[in-house]
Amino acid sequence: MFDLRPVGYVIGLLVTALGLTMFLPMLVDIAEGRGHWPAFATSALLSVTIGSLVALSCRNGLREGLSIQQTFLLTTGVWLMLPIFGALPFVLGETDARWVDAFFEAMSGVTTTGSTVFSGLDEMPKGILLWRAILQWLGGVGIIVVAMVFLPELRVGGMQIFRSEAFETMGKILPRASAIASQISVIYVGLTVACAASYILLGMTAFDATVHALTTVSTGGFSNYDTSFATFSGPTEYVASLFMVLAALPFVRYVQMVNGHTTALFGDVQVRGFLLVIGVLVVVTTSVLTTIFPHHWEQSFREALFNITSIISGTGYASVDYMTWGGFLIAIFFFIGLIGGCAGSTACSVKIFRYQILVASVRSQIRRIHSPHGVFTPRYDGRVIDEDVLNSVMSFFVFFVVTLGVLAVALGLTGLDFTTSVSGAATALANIGPGLGDKIGPAGNFGGLNDTAKWLLAAGMLIGRLELMAVYAILTVNFWRA
Repeated sequence: MFDLRPVGYVIGLLVTALGLTMFLPMLVDIAEGRGHWPAFATSALLSVTIGSLVALSCRNGLREGLSIQQTFLLTTGVWLMLPIFGALPFVLGETDARWVDAFFEAMSGVTTTGSTVFSGLDEMPKGILLWRAILQWLGGVGIIVVAMVFLPELRVGGMQIFRSEAFETMGKILPRASAIASQISVIYVGLTVACAASYILLGMTAFDATVHALTTVSTGGFSNYDTSFATFSGPTEYVASLFMVLAALPFVRYVQMVNGHTTALFGDVQVRGFLLVIGVLVVVTTSVLTTIFPHHWEQSFREALFNITSIISGTGYASVDYMTWGGFLIAIFFFIGLIGGCAGSTACSVKIFRYQILVASVRSQIRRIHSPHGVFTPRYDGRVIDEDVLNSVMSFFVFFVVTLGVLAVALGLTGLDFTTSVSGAATALANIGPGLGDKIGPAGNFGGLNDTAKWLLAAGMLIGRLELMAVYAILTVNFWRA
């Protein structure tokens, strides 16, 4: 049995840090005078105490290097334990949520999915609304570090193709995570402040601007209102679209730009591909909408841009009920959620680079069919794609489709209809937010689903956020034998 103390030490520290952040919504609630602050105080005390005790008890096992097994356990363990403690304010507070609902909401927050079981958001205490946003904001910066440090090391889903672009301290994964987190955090905070300031300039209250900035930059999508972003309109949607796109781009490129490599961002092939896909989809959607609303071309463009960007980045905001736009656009919204943003960003889903590698592989295979004696090697960004990367990407696609099917069938067995089951499985696994249909569509929420479905969807969020294999690996017998 391998040593679990390094894993426990890091998880303990992160749970402690999560507990300390609970004092922020507690102070907000004290200022508001709603009397909700004891829930945060109790939750913070429990989280800090338990996290500190675990960290102290495991401190003597701390090492700079982590084995593969320890890294897998740490990655999954963090995303499992943080929602457990993050759910405490929902259980103990004014929402008086049952555990399944509280855990679902916290998991949706930490994984930046954005699906919610709560209604009546307009009247909820500000402390609770801020806590939901903080969970997403922390989950956003956390997944950037995981994508840049852990997943390439674990060779998950082809992420090893980015390993050489990160900070090379092989065998010292914890110092590398710390170094990357410190640089990324500065940029992440800067984007959040800029987003909040922009929202304020466009008329949002300071509180609304803060909460929506936290959930925009994290591409999480939690809003203070049941109507989501439909509460705001006009230029605010353009600003939100801009920051959702910026958050869905690889943060390592921002680090390189700050360090003097001014062309790093647009020199990235996945950035160009991502922006091209958004552009094409917005043009198509706008064209369809202008045929439906011929005298509202600016509104059609704005709503197309905002909602396309929101879904493809996995943010999950909705400014309109796009279920009323007709079958063609509904189908588009379903499939674009399975595209995702760039690797190393806060965005979720499959990621654009995997589709680019898939296309390169298919193109190479077609050329081999036409010229059997030729030598055709698939390339990504001008580099030859290793066989190991190709196999990882293909395995990811297979596991993604199979998991999506199994989860959809399981949801159907709980009594959900076909549309709710399939779109619910897709939105959980791809961490999008809203699904399709009347129940979980942009005009609904997940509160009316049965408990079994909520547990299944929460599991789907975890599996999808960690790129599937990071979770599946620890479920094998060989993993524990190693």
